[in-house]
Amino acid sequence: MIVDTHCHLYDEAFRPDFDDVLTRAREAGLEACVMPGIDRSCHESLVAMADALPGFAFPCIGLHPTSVSETWEEELAFVKEHFADRRWYAVGEIGLDKYWSKDFVKEQIRVLEEQIVLAAEAGLPVIIHLREATDDFFRVLEDLRGVDFRGVMHAYSGSYETYRRLLTYADFRFGIGGVVTYKNAGVALAVEKMSLDDIVTETDCPWLTPVPFRGKRNEPSYVRLVVEKIAQIKQLPYEDVAASTTRNARRLFNL
Repeated sequence: MIVDTHCHLYDEAFRPDFDDVLTRAREAGLEACVMPGIDRSCHESLVAMADALPGFAFPCIGLHPTSVSETWEEELAFVKEHFADRRWYAVGEIGLDKYWSKDFVKEQIRVLEEQIVLAAEAGLPVIIHLREATDDFFRVLEDLRGVDFRGVMHAYSGSYETYRRLLTYADFRFGIGGVVTYKNAGVALAVEKMSLDDIVTETDCPWLTPVPFRGKRNEPSYVRLVVEKIAQIKQLPYEDVAASTTRNARRLFNL
């Protein structure tokens, strides 16, 4: 059995053939998917999906960095207001993103820090989105020294050295997805050296589709391709990688 620790199953991209997508996921051995939140716009569909698939689709709540704009205070208040509505399995997807815009970096940092503290106080893991803002993220981690939290570095694409440095700040796991299957993917070099105990698998579907389906819509069943690639890189049996990454996901998210 395998777990997709980052899956936007509630996205409208899956509406035309949702039943088929779900069937393929189960046939691939998927036992659970963790669904990160983004902002208010997707909240209702995320909750509805979780209610429709209890024990399979596990909901999270958080404000994505690319949704931090002029309305960031309202969006952050929404997360806090709905935090007690139900059981959430993580605070996320949260983080820093300077790829799409640098207009609200200071606000992104504040929103990230407040949500990390929120997660720590609730005993929940965080799901960290980080893009072109690694130095800023390390400054946040320095500012939060003493805050006891755990989480996953979503879509990890950094070096082995960055992986080791991150582990000095918090109990992180590292989400490996479709990018590891791409030709000349730098993260493959890190995965080769990383402890299997620190790795969880993900798709980020409907985006970041692995080879050989790159360029098409990603879906949860393709997490199997990620497990296969990790097994190939680390020269381990598929079953060992599946068992370890599934165990890591269960522990991290308390599934």
